[in-house]
Amino acid sequence: MNRKIIAGFIIAAVLLGALPLLKLPAFYESFLYLVFSWVVLATSWNILSGYSGYFSFGHGAFFGLGIYTTAVLAGKFGWPFLWTLPLAAVVPALFGLGLGAVVFRVPRLRGELFALLTLAVTFVIATIILNTPIDGGPGVYLSAVPVPAIGPSPSATFYLLALALALITLWAAYQIYCSKLGAGLFAIHDDEDVAEVQGVPTLRYKLAAFGISCGLAGVAGGIHAVFISYVTVGEVFNIVVPLNVVLMSVLGGSRHWFGPAVGATAITALLYAFTAGDYAVAGRAAVGVILILVILFMPDGLFGQFLKRIKRWRKLPPLPVASAPAVISARGKEGEVLLRAEGIFKAFSGVQALAGVDLELRRGEIFGLVGPNGSGKSTMVNVISGFYKPTAGRIIFEGADLASLPAHRAAQAGIARTYQIPRPFKQLTVLENATLPGMFGTARLTRQVAERQAMYWLEFVGLAERARALPTELNLHQRKFLELARALASAPRLVLLDEVLAGLTPSEINNAVTLVREIRNRGATIMFIEHNMRAVLELTDRLMVLNYGKVIASGAPREVMREPEVVSAYLGSDYVQQ
Repeated sequence: MNRKIIAGFIIAAVLLGALPLLKLPAFYESFLYLVFSWVVLATSWNILSGYSGYFSFGHGAFFGLGIYTTAVLAGKFGWPFLWTLPLAAVVPALFGLGLGAVVFRVPRLRGELFALLTLAVTFVIATIILNTPIDGGPGVYLSAVPVPAIGPSPSATFYLLALALALITLWAAYQIYCSKLGAGLFAIHDDEDVAEVQGVPTLRYKLAAFGISCGLAGVAGGIHAVFISYVTVGEVFNIVVPLNVVLMSVLGGSRHWFGPAVGATAITALLYAFTAGDYAVAGRAAVGVILILVILFMPDGLFGQFLKRIKRWRKLPPLPVASAPAVISARGKEGEVLLRAEGIFKAFSGVQALAGVDLELRRGEIFGLVGPNGSGKSTMVNVISGFYKPTAGRIIFEGADLASLPAHRAAQAGIARTYQIPRPFKQLTVLENATLPGMFGTARLTRQVAERQAMYWLEFVGLAERARALPTELNLHQRKFLELARALASAPRLVLLDEVLAGLTPSEINNAVTLVREIRNRGATIMFIEHNMRAVLELTDRLMVLNYGKVIASGAPREVMREPEVVSAYLGSDYVQQ
């Protein structure tokens, strides 16, 4: 944990907490209350939308639920104001968890569809509240609710409550940013399907982020209800809150925990400056222009750009020292069945990609899987790794049936894979890409240990010097080898190599063949999917050929290659003549 960050929080709490002792006019405390309130809303939105990439337009709904929870309990039932705040957090958090438990299970509801759905939820909630006794139409008055004497004046009390909540929210955002949860959310942001296959429990992590985000917004709403003393559906459930939090987060920088706070402070101050001068419309126009300029010229936001400039002046910290992982532990004797696929069928909208495939993978072997394009090879890899659920059949891995389990359970059981077209996390460095499988795969290491082992695997594949680079800065050969490093970093017992040699030069292929042998020598079993028949014959112990989703041959590689059906469907007579 960064001691400077801790010291910064303590200093901010002491200095800002002492501000009411200066007995400034109530205006300044009220203005700062608004700043801190927007900091809470923007930062809490960012915990879900900035970290995981699930762009939400429904933050105003959760803020509004917090407002009405306090309004009803304090205004109608006479609860003490502070007693209502825990429920102001719980109600929107539970609502968010319930919504997420449904929405997050539907892969199609991502991106703009998720944003539109959350916006629609805002108006649904508003309609329900307006047409029930919760509001009923005239609104809820809270002017008679006693304000606790936390500060020397009511304005000071609201200021201190907003300050405390802002510090708590920023601390939560920082802790998540630095934690395993944060690493998983950033992976989800870049490629959710790959994150799941590498061991990240994506549903659980999204729900956790959504619940925390909604709960913090609800507490801000509960405080704000008494601050404004009169709430109506029209003023609470509108588009202003979601639009403002998006603007603030993007302006400040949504990839960093402190970015939204910078954006919230800047926009709140700018809007007030224009409003005080009777130029409110011009202020909103100015915010829009600034946002466009930031998106075009500073896509990382104001704070992200600031951090980039600081990095140019500062000396980079040393990379982690490479630490060799333990040899992959075997849970049985070499030659025993490690994985058995029984009667695997997989159909896509009537197209039968796999039709009753049976195969066995034995401990310590390199098993080849070949066939013409569209024969079902990659589909088989996707089924074994858990990315696809088979239409029928079983996947037995070390005695456990994985067919019905989510993909992250397969990764944690000891299965890793590469992709035919490399799919690294684009906004994570090479080192971070290789670290993540160690944190979530079979070993489930701490970040520090995972980083050291990741450096070892980057050295193993020749990418140690590119550890700080982004994947977009790598060529195809390097991205392919990064795929290998990621697969190995999870300490797998079974590695699925999907056309890892495609697109490589002859010398690069020779290097890759050497690496594949070394992977097997370290204790892993390998399924090798490849079109390069020289490499297939050189590496594999057994070979299976698929065509139209069916097994047409299986056995010793050179014998399989001479099968007439294999020659006809895949190799061609020219290959046999050679």
